[in-house]
Formats: sequence, C-alpha cells, structure tokens
Amino acid sequence: MESTLLAAVDPTVAPVGFLLAVVLAAFVSEDLTVVGVGLLIADGRTDVGLSLLGAFLGIFLSDAAVWGVGVAGRRVASVRRRLDRPALSRAGDWLDRRGWVTVIASRFLPGTRVPLFLAAGLIGRRPVAFLLWGLTAALVWTPVAVLSVAYLGTAVGPLPMLIAVASGFIGVKLGWCFRTPVGRAKLVASVVRFWRWEFWPAWVFYLPLVPWWVCLAVRYRSVTVWTCANPGIPAGGVVGESKADILRRLPAWAIIPSELLPTGPGRLIALRQAVTRRGWDFPLVLKPDAGQRGVGVKKIADWVEGEKYLQRTPGDVLVQPYHAGPVEVGVFYYRLPGEDRGHIFAVTDKVFPVLVGDGRSTVEELIWKHSRYRMQARTFLKRHEAAADAVLGDGERFPLALAGNHCQGTMFRDGHHLVTPELAAAVDVVAAGFEGFHVGRFDARATSVEALRRGEFAVVELNGVTAEATNIYDPSWPLWRAYLTLTRQWALVFRIGDKNRRRGAQAISPIDLLRLLRDYYRDRVVEPLAD
Repeated sequence: MESTLLAAVDPTVAPVGFLLAVVLAAFVSEDLTVVGVGLLIADGRTDVGLSLLGAFLGIFLSDAAVWGVGVAGRRVASVRRRLDRPALSRAGDWLDRRGWVTVIASRFLPGTRVPLFLAAGLIGRRPVAFLLWGLTAALVWTPVAVLSVAYLGTAVGPLPMLIAVASGFIGVKLGWCFRTPVGRAKLVASVVRFWRWEFWPAWVFYLPLVPWWVCLAVRYRSVTVWTCANPGIPAGGVVGESKADILRRLPAWAIIPSELLPTGPGRLIALRQAVTRRGWDFPLVLKPDAGQRGVGVKKIADWVEGEKYLQRTPGDVLVQPYHAGPVEVGVFYYRLPGEDRGHIFAVTDKVFPVLVGDGRSTVEELIWKHSRYRMQARTFLKRHEAAADAVLGDGERFPLALAGNHCQGTMFRDGHHLVTPELAAAVDVVAAGFEGFHVGRFDARATSVEALRRGEFAVVELNGVTAEATNIYDPSWPLWRAYLTLTRQWALVFRIGDKNRRRGAQAISPIDLLRLLRDYYRDRVVEPLAD
C-alpha cells in the first residue's frame, strides 16, 4: 500500500501531494515508508529535503497520534475506572525521570514504541516534555534511516543508528548546557566528577577493594569473621543497629542525651513528653534509629515540623537536643581484644558547607558557581528547594547542611593535627565503658578546637564495624593514600574479628548477612535528605 501510494504521486509535479502521501504512509508503516522514500531518493525520483520532511512529519505525527489515543482513553469513564492509580503514579514518576531514554530506546526495541506512547498518554504526565523527546528522536532517526537506504542500499543496523542517536543527543545536550552559566557549571561538574574520586558512587569507589577482602577472608578462613569485631553490637554493627541501644551503653556524661520514639501511633505525644521531662528546648534533632550515612537527619524548630517529620518517617526515631558545636569530628578508634588501652586510628575534621552571598546571585546560582558545592548541587537544591530563588545579601551566610556526613554535603579533612594525649585518653575512657566494643567511629561535637584537644566533647553517635575512617575523603589526598588507609582499616577489622572468634564470639553466616542487608534496604523508607 505504501509503495503504491508513493508511486502514484509525482513529487516534481505535486510536491504537496507527495508530502501528504509520505505522511499518510508513515501512519500505516514507518519502516516501509522509510525504505520506500529511500529507494525513491536513490533512483533520483524525488527531492531529498522534501522526502526527509515528509518522513519526519509522518513518523512524529503517527507517534503523537498514538499518544493522543492514550490521552483520549484516560478521559473515558470505563477506562478510567480500570486504571490502577498507585501503579499509574509510580509509572509517571519513572517516566518523568527517564522519559528521554525510554523514547530513544523505543526506536531500537521492536514492538515497544506504540505501547510506550499509548501508556504515556494514559499517564498524562509532562506532555510537552514527552512529545519534545519524541520529536527529537524522530528528528535524529529519520535522516539516518532514510539516507542509509538511499546511499547505502540497505537499512542501517542498530549499532550505527545507536551511535548516531547518541551523538545527536550529546550534541543537543551540550548545546543546551552552554546556553547559561548554570548549564555550563552543570557540565563542568559532570566532567570533573571523573577525577574527583571523593564524589564517586560508593560501589565504584569500593570495587577495587574486593580482591583485598577476598585475600583477608582466605587468610582468616571466613568471609564474615569481621562481624565478630564488636560482640556487643548485633552483627558487629554491619547495618540496622539501634543508635539508641548503643548510646545507652556509653557513659551518660559523654553523649548528647537522646530519647527513642518507637514506631506506631502516639509518637508526637511521646515526643512532647520526652521534651518536657528532659527540659529540652528547640531546635531538636530527629533521625531514624537505624539510619545510615546521615540519611533522614532533620533539625526541627517547632512542633509543626516535628509532627511532619514523624508522619513521613516510619520506624523508630531518635530525638536529641541540638548541639551547636561548631566543631564536629569523626574519631575512628580500635582496641585489640585483651589490651587495656585502645588507639585512635584516624580523626576526621568536618567542614560544613556555607554559602556566602554577593548581593546579586540566588542560592541556586551560588551553589552552581562554587567549585565544590556544584558537585553535590542536586542534594543541596532538593534540601533547600524553597530558598533556591532567594538572593543573599553581600556577605550573608547560608548554611547548606547540618549532618556531618560526606554524602550530605560536608567536606572531610584529615584531622590528625587534632589528636592529643588528652583526647586519646578521653576517647579510651568512653570506649572502655562499652563492653563488647572494639572498633568503630565516634561522631562527636565540641564547643571549640581547644575544648576537643582537651578531651571535652559530646558523642552524637557511635558506628560499628562498617564505619569508615572518613579522613580518606580529604580532597587533598591522592587516591592511593585513601586505598592504603582502607586496606589497613579492614586488615585491622578482620584481625580483631579473628581474635574475638578465638575468645568465643560467633560470626553470622554469609546467608544471614545477606538477609540482614536485604531486610534493611528493603524496609528502609525515610526522609532522604539530612537537614
């Protein structure tokens, strides 16, 4: 039908009629239309530009028509009643994040284009953006497909087409980024991330350590012997351990006071009672009792914020009075079983991110201008979405993060210069009060550097066997030094685990370890950002 339709119209005599014929043919079959138009170009029977325009319009309009059928179906009552609203919402969220990838991929996966555009119409989210990606995909696909038939004599294969589409997409993306200063900053951040290893994804950063873990497991004849390192903490403190339980086992004078709010109804009442009983004032800090990497930490200024946090954060929650610091450190400590005194392995000096206004730029612009903050701009902008368009006065300071965690935006520096005999002795006393603790990291706050050096601090929390010596993220460190520190740390953890095993401690099995990790990450639903 397509070939008959195209052959019946002479493009040199009736160009508009030929154009319409190509568009209509594409509604019947895109592939045959592409081949037919390409062969006409090869025979010299049609103008190249006119043919490409017709094929492009036909392909895009046919896609848009399928999308329109989905939109119409959503408005039909009988169809609307059968739609699974939660599933539709989840699909819409996914499509919002990956719409452009999906549209382009549908050009290479037979049988996916029509269902995709139909589903997008039914979902009805971001119609303009979705159709623009459809237009872009058609704009790149059409000339490559048609001209490959015209000049190569055959349809182009998936790999060349994928390269062409990827090149086109990269070109469009780069051009779009270069339009504005923020766009250029985003591009710089994307490129610089390749050698700024402190911002690599955790799985990429830790991958080279796998052979070392294998060697240690062979040496100590166990994959999980390291879970014996802290017999006083479940599984040594791998994941999901209760912060409240750990803090209770430390000397009361050495910790920031805390109260546990168990999951279930009445948590706001329990919060009010705890604050009244303890005589605390706002601000307070709320965080998941089993949180990791600073996730879900929130400083609240009043009861309204507290109620909102408890409503969206399932699971047990820990509440503490806010310690203003301003000094926060991470002290990685270890004590070999049988030794009377322990040792400070490393200290991390935490530098909290603060914007300084210039009287002209918005919060978002200042973040993207900053050579470091732009690397974690999405984290900061999501946390401070309401203030993104605010213009800071000249010299005005705007804190970007509360939690002393690297992935939440805090810069880590090696704090070896902070170690004094007084600090080491104080940490040793605190650790000795926790029976069954041998290795981990104390996160602590102090009122000044001088006070810290005198051994005066308050423990925010204690992390177990999977805690890092976080000074490895010092941006001045070369990568080899970070890996050298981690290999020493894990050799130490395996050694302590082996010594405790010889003293009767039991390591969990690899299967139980996998179950522990699965259950924790499957059930974890918390506020994603620290304050």
